[in-house]
Amino acid sequence: MRHTGWVYDPEFLKHETGRHPERPDRLSAICKTLHQLPNSDQLLSLDAQVQPHEWITQLHTPVYLTRLRRACESGLPHIDCPDSAICPESYHVAKKAVAMVLGACDAVATRKVQNAFCAVRPPGHHAETDRSMGFCLFNNIAVAARYLQQKHGLKQLFIVDWDVHHGNGTQHLFEEDPFIFYASLHQHPATCYPGTGWPDEHGRGPGEGTTLNIPVEPGTTDGTWIDNFRNQIIPAAEAHKPDMILISAGFDAHHRDPLAQVELTEEAYREMTRELCDLAKVYCQGRVLSVLEGGYDLEALASSAAVHVSEMCVT
Repeated sequence: MRHTGWVYDPEFLKHETGRHPERPDRLSAICKTLHQLPNSDQLLSLDAQVQPHEWITQLHTPVYLTRLRRACESGLPHIDCPDSAICPESYHVAKKAVAMVLGACDAVATRKVQNAFCAVRPPGHHAETDRSMGFCLFNNIAVAARYLQQKHGLKQLFIVDWDVHHGNGTQHLFEEDPFIFYASLHQHPATCYPGTGWPDEHGRGPGEGTTLNIPVEPGTTDGTWIDNFRNQIIPAAEAHKPDMILISAGFDAHHRDPLAQVELTEEAYREMTRELCDLAKVYCQGRVLSVLEGGYDLEALASSAAVHVSEMCVT
């Protein structure tokens, strides 16, 4: 039996954010639910770490790393914007999150596990090369993608971002890279943070055509969301023929989530996971890496993550 890897460490709870949507309880809720899954015996805990500094600095400037470290050491309450809360431990926690995501990359790339879900925080897809945005400090999924390319020779990568908020950082980091396709399904930027992810953003230069943005209107439900996923994201992935699929797994498009107005149920996450895992079997030996992004209603987050991981286990 080939296992599904999962990444979690109690250290991630030390990123204390106070009265903030992105709080330690998010991971506690996920962990409690995953341990109750009927197929939890197929989960293999991954605790390997890769020294992250050289990989983080491939995408984030050294000046930003120094600024973030000093801000945490100084006890500042946030960095760059009030949304991005920090505490003295945040810099080290964020580095550990990257280190363990890279360890999961090794496990999936070498077939130790079929796929993996990384329950890490802080999240990452809003983080730009030189600044924090939207609760995110380091862009976990982007660093993972570059690591997979350079360490494991997996050249063609396909990133699916289904967080309700557009992953501006991930798009901007790779919009000139023809080998990393970034596809995002999110609430329309005219109505939702961060105001990026318009349909005419296709990439630039050599990366023209390897960015796909699919904004949806507030009130969108499972049917329309999944139709967009099947009719646009799946064909784009098939055309790209990825060596591995990466998921920015935000669960804040759920109808219970307080930070947006999309009305999904858990079944949307189940269906997207199933279809991506099926696609991975065809093109990339089943290799899928999923990294947690948003999701701020604890019950909805836990139940959505549970169906996501459960589907990964049965592939």
